[in-house]
Order: sequence, then C-alpha cells, then structure tokens
Amino acid sequence: MAELLLKDVEKAYGEVKVLKDINLDIKTGELIVFVGPSGCGKSTLLRMIAGLEKITGGDFSIDGVRMNDVPPAQRGIAMVFQSYALYPHMTVRDNMSFALKIAKKSPEEIRAAVDKAARILQLTPYLDRLPKALSGGQRQRVAIGRSIVRDPKVYLFDEPLSNLDAALRVATRIEIAQLKEAMPNSTMVYVTHDQVEAMTLASRIVVLAGGGISQVGSPLELYERPENEFVAQFIGSPSMNLMTGEVVETGEITTVRLDNGGLARSAVPTIASDTGQKVKIGVRPEDFIETTGEAIFTGDVEITEALGEVTLLYFKKQGDGHQVVGKLPGIRSELRRTTVSLTADPKKVHLFANGRSLLYR
Repeated sequence: MAELLLKDVEKAYGEVKVLKDINLDIKTGELIVFVGPSGCGKSTLLRMIAGLEKITGGDFSIDGVRMNDVPPAQRGIAMVFQSYALYPHMTVRDNMSFALKIAKKSPEEIRAAVDKAARILQLTPYLDRLPKALSGGQRQRVAIGRSIVRDPKVYLFDEPLSNLDAALRVATRIEIAQLKEAMPNSTMVYVTHDQVEAMTLASRIVVLAGGGISQVGSPLELYERPENEFVAQFIGSPSMNLMTGEVVETGEITTVRLDNGGLARSAVPTIASDTGQKVKIGVRPEDFIETTGEAIFTGDVEITEALGEVTLLYFKKQGDGHQVVGKLPGIRSELRRTTVSLTADPKKVHLFANGRSLLYR
C-alpha cells in the first residue's frame, strides 16, 4: 500500500521548464491515468516518480517519506514500459524471477512469487516457453508479471499497450482492469495517449497541458463537467463542438444567440451582468438531436460515416474553418448532401468564457 504526494513539483532542462506547479495527491489503491497531447510531459512525470528523471523543484513523497534523492531501486516501485524488454533466451519463469534472483531471494520465495503472479495473469501454461513463442499480449503480461513478483508499493505503466494491435489492446486492457480488481490495495500510475484506456481504467484522470495540470477528476467528471475548453475538446471522440455567440438571456437557463444564426439554451446558470457577453457554447457530437424547430446549428452534411450503431455527420466547414460534427443513432447515410438542423438538451450544452467553463467561475 502506498500514497504518493507531489507538491509544487517542477522539471527543467537548463532554462526551459517542461513541468511546473505539479500538485497531486494519489491515494492508496487508486489507478491514476496521465493523459495529454504529445510532448505535454506525462512520461517525464512518470519517470520522475520512478526516479529515472531528476526532480528540479518541489517535493515528491511516498507514504510521507521524501523521495527526491532516493535511488530508483530503493523507492519500492516497479515499472512496465512500452517495450516488453524480455530476455529472449530465458523462459517466462526465468524472466519473471530474474529480479528476485538478483535480490538473492530463496528458491522457495521465488517459486511462490512467480506461481502467484502467473495465476493472476493466467500465464501458468506458458511458464516454460520462450518469449518468441508468445503473442504480443502474452509478452506484455509477462512484463507485468515481472513487476508483480517484486511486490512493489507502486506500479508504473508507460503506454504499455502501444505496441499491440487493436484487438490485443482491447483484450490486454481488460486484463489490466481485472488485475487491478485482483489487487485492490495496489497503487498504479498509468500513462497513455488512448482516451479509451483512460476512461475505462482510471479511478481518476490527470489531464496535462502546457507544462501543468489542466484538470483532475474521475472519467465521468471530466466528460460531463470539463473545467476549460482544452479538457472539453481533449476528452471525448470526436471532440466537443465549440461555437461562438452572445448571451441574450440570463438566469437558470441561459440563452445564447450564436454567430451562425442558431439559438442555444444552456442549463449553466448566469447573472444579469452576463447579458451581451461573448461566450462559446460546447456540445458533444453524441448530444446533438435532429430537429425541425429551433436549432443550435443548421448546415450541409458533406460526409457521413455509418458505424453501425451510430452515424457521424461531418458538416461543411464554417467561415472560421471550424467543422461541426454530429453523432446520431442508427444508420443515417441518407443525410449525406442534405441540410440538417441540430439542437440539444440544455443540460448537455456547456458554456465557456475566456477559455473557462462558467460552471467554475
């Protein structure tokens, strides 16, 4: 069991600060996922926790013990990398037991630890095989098993599914979720660029952007109540539609006259002084509803993508280059090259001013 605390943590390379003001409390038993655009520092932050990168400012502690200057091997951390990094000439059993042999554990301890990890990861039938005789997903499970046998305080995962094909990613993602269920007191920190992994695995998601933390919350909190435009568009696929307009009526329901001529009503409450304020309304593609009445957006459908259970509608780009995307249930291929009007439940319409959600003013 382990609780991690990062307080005012920074990382700089010379004069360039790549991470700053990182404040995060990771509780025992949580599975925390770091997400963000390429280059945002999520892997760097993970490596700082592991001790593979030096912390240039602030404090990092595990269970109240400051770890800034503690060597990686003494932090009680095990790391699973994107590359399996298995020894090709060793069997699965030997790969999983290697670190324990180096630590001079007894043969009985090693055997018990490997057998337990193999049972958890369903690797028992493969213990005498070489890595070349395993699938990609099985190799990744061996890499995870190599961490489990060490019984660490904290597990770190650095994009462990990136090298797998789509089907194996789904299967291995489910296996990691089952692994977490089997070890409820284990603290895990997971880095990924895949939103599906983040949304399905995380206790909480940490969205990194611009060298800092943009928002921390459960997957549904980030999806339903993004604090800013960046999180609103980063979480969800396709990303949230943003359209500019002006507040024309305030109160418990806010009415916005959009620059595209549409009318949006939002359940985000506003005050009288907001009348006339320039805002952006946000609607997720899946929250749009086809309408013949009052519409948030009316446009010409250029492309449709029928995915079976839903159809994606790509509308002709607006004057500012922004493309509105809708996601309607069922197969709606007949809507291509037609004019469609869309609205949304006011509870699903977000309001942003100066980049921030008006829910968090």
